[in-house]
Amino acid sequence: KIFRAVVSCIGRDGTIYVIPMSLANKLSKLMSEIQCNFKCLGLLEPYCWKKGEACVIRGSDTMWYRGKVTELGGGTLQVQYIDRGSIEKIPQCHLYPTDLYTDIPPFCIPCQLYKTVPIGNFWQQDAVDVLQELLTDEEVEIHVQELPADPRGKLSISLYIDGMSVSSLMAYQKYCLVEGCQDMSKLELLEGDVPNLPLYTLPSLPVPGDIFPVRVTHLVSPKEMYICLDPSESLKERSATKADAKSDLAVESLDEALKWCNKNVDSLPALTNFRAEMPCLVEYNDGLWYRAKLLAVKELDPVKVLIQFVDYGNFSVVPASRLRQIPSHLLHYPVQAVRALLAGLRPPAGDQTRKRIPYCPEWSMEALWAMMECVEGKQLSASIVTVTPEVTISLYEDDQNLVHMKLIEMGFADLDE
Repeated sequence: KIFRAVVSCIGRDGTIYVIPMSLANKLSKLMSEIQCNFKCLGLLEPYCWKKGEACVIRGSDTMWYRGKVTELGGGTLQVQYIDRGSIEKIPQCHLYPTDLYTDIPPFCIPCQLYKTVPIGNFWQQDAVDVLQELLTDEEVEIHVQELPADPRGKLSISLYIDGMSVSSLMAYQKYCLVEGCQDMSKLELLEGDVPNLPLYTLPSLPVPGDIFPVRVTHLVSPKEMYICLDPSESLKERSATKADAKSDLAVESLDEALKWCNKNVDSLPALTNFRAEMPCLVEYNDGLWYRAKLLAVKELDPVKVLIQFVDYGNFSVVPASRLRQIPSHLLHYPVQAVRALLAGLRPPAGDQTRKRIPYCPEWSMEALWAMMECVEGKQLSASIVTVTPEVTISLYEDDQNLVHMKLIEMGFADLDE
């Protein structure tokens, strides 16, 4: 069974209490009735409370709630709000014993994540804090997996917030282990299975020393960049060797495959699992969807993920709503953007006067802007100097002059022999 619910509380043991949306009106009516029937300040005279006794609780918002006593002790009692699941210590003067409404079952349902084992076999406090921050008072989708043997036990569920699996997110953050893959029906595409998709492949690189056409698609710094090989060629020829010769994919270019995905994006499931390097489709600012890979979860509420567009090299932090599972045939095409270091230049010695690149402070912003003017939107040529330990290239303008020499002439870089 699948239903929508609001998370009312996360227990100290990691129990997730949810109130089905279908019961919201009934709960609201009951709360109104309780407020009409209890207008007192609480029980002021001495009373001998019993563990498990039904009562109403005057909350910090001055509203009355159904509750029960869970622990005795001194001038305060530990009570549970039975329609929310939360447990508090309350002064006796804020309680009133009553048998009214005990025939109405609690509106909240205690749940546990299905086949999800916390590290150490119990939820650590930092994991409970994350669950509270992520889920409390949020509307979620519940997939019932197993009913409890005891009717008062916990329902085993798969839980999704904004289309994302909470179990998968907690596992990604190393708070738990998930046994097997969850909700396979939501992780399947029209053409193949998603959970065990291979990683992207790199294109074949030219022989070192050969000159070949390139286009710079993303600058990280004047020294580090992403280049696209053979930008004037279709990927059709290179991708044909990756695909089955008998398949239509062998004659379909990456552009054509992405156009199909953009037309049919509504049929592609949202991502429900998050792991580093996972291939996916991401919506860019222009409203179109491009190939990308996940790098890290950056925020939890709302969920935001750091990704890299593999055919361009640029990075972005995007909400989970802009992620989709990628059809497996799109992985047959090698990535278009290759990370490369530029040979022949280094940061200028003693240059600390200019504004620095925040993530790469050895370089100035002026050097980055100057390099952008040299390469942005231009047809350039390159030759590979070495591929180990990192791909390193020389970059040339149309007239075969080295691009980095302009930065050296302007004083934004030093020559690196």
